[in-house]
Amino acid sequence: MIQIEEIEPRLVQLRRGLVEMRGYLDVDARRKTLAEQERIAAAPDFWSNQAAARDNIEKTNAQKVVLKPFDALKTLVADAEVMLELAEAEPPGPDRDAAAQELESMVVKAEEAFGRLELQSLLTGPLDPCNAYLTLHAGAGGTESCDWASMLLRMYQRYCERVGFTAELVDISPGDEAGITAATLYVSGTNAYGFFKAERGVHRLVRISPFDSNSRRHTSFVSLDVVAELSEDVEVEINESDLEISTYRSGGAGGQHVNKTDSAIRIRHVPTGIVVSCQAERSQHKNRARAMSVLKAKLYEFEQDKKRETMEKFYGDKGAIAWGSQIRSYVLQPYTMVKDLRTGVQTGDTQAVLDGDIEKFIDGWLKWKSTGGRKIVVAEED
Repeated sequence: MIQIEEIEPRLVQLRRGLVEMRGYLDVDARRKTLAEQERIAAAPDFWSNQAAARDNIEKTNAQKVVLKPFDALKTLVADAEVMLELAEAEPPGPDRDAAAQELESMVVKAEEAFGRLELQSLLTGPLDPCNAYLTLHAGAGGTESCDWASMLLRMYQRYCERVGFTAELVDISPGDEAGITAATLYVSGTNAYGFFKAERGVHRLVRISPFDSNSRRHTSFVSLDVVAELSEDVEVEINESDLEISTYRSGGAGGQHVNKTDSAIRIRHVPTGIVVSCQAERSQHKNRARAMSVLKAKLYEFEQDKKRETMEKFYGDKGAIAWGSQIRSYVLQPYTMVKDLRTGVQTGDTQAVLDGDIEKFIDGWLKWKSTGGRKIVVAEED
């Protein structure tokens, strides 16, 4: 039976954490900024300058995405404190036990909300709120790596379902025997890029190969690149003369339209060698627009890296798609273990991970980055 005395210290800790959070989230300043943005939006000529109006709306939403959950958490903690007083006033018996049970439920909900908001506070990058493009490429390992790429694609699609993101398959290239050689996934949702940038890099799989008649253990590698979808206000100069554009017939499963017209688009940016493609839409025009959006995002990342005089963000975190460059290892035989080699986060529940339960790795990476790369997360007990 839950005791009120056991719950009270957790509630006290939540209240202290809320006071600290108000400081490092800069809540008071955010309220002033929001009030000013809303005052501007109320002006009769607000839409006379559409670029300024869009900028105002983005800034308003940026404040609301922090203030709304903070205020909800503040209310939840206050309600729990009231429930604590009511529970303590009850004499021992069924009513007190019921009150303690309800209090426990409220505190658990508040702790979960606190954890989510605390994690959100780590997403401070200018592109973190953006949608994201994820591109998988099979590396060393042949058919094994192609199969591994399809497993990772499924893992990220399941993760999107878990957290409420929308995932749309933009392009996919089937492997010769199994799996896929490459795929691009468009993920939309609040802070999609902020979370998925934790996954950028090379992912290594060790298992007994289902494609090996001798049942030998194989190691496979797949790289994941993640770029943010840029708003129309972000200018990236792309010269048409620098582009090589080709069309091809869409691949994939059946349907009346598939493989009937050359609607898929592939674009190569000659100066950088960056190649993007799209076959998600039925019209060539729409596929071209989507492919250009992906190219714009990749070129932006590329130029940002040049300004920093390093390619670490674009390629260094990802590295060559082979030994010694992986960010995470997935071992299915002779034992089961998924371990992030940057943060030290690990779990033995490999099936849950492959089914999209990767929050612990993303959360761990965000906390790891916030501490300057110190391994502060301990291994999970299984």
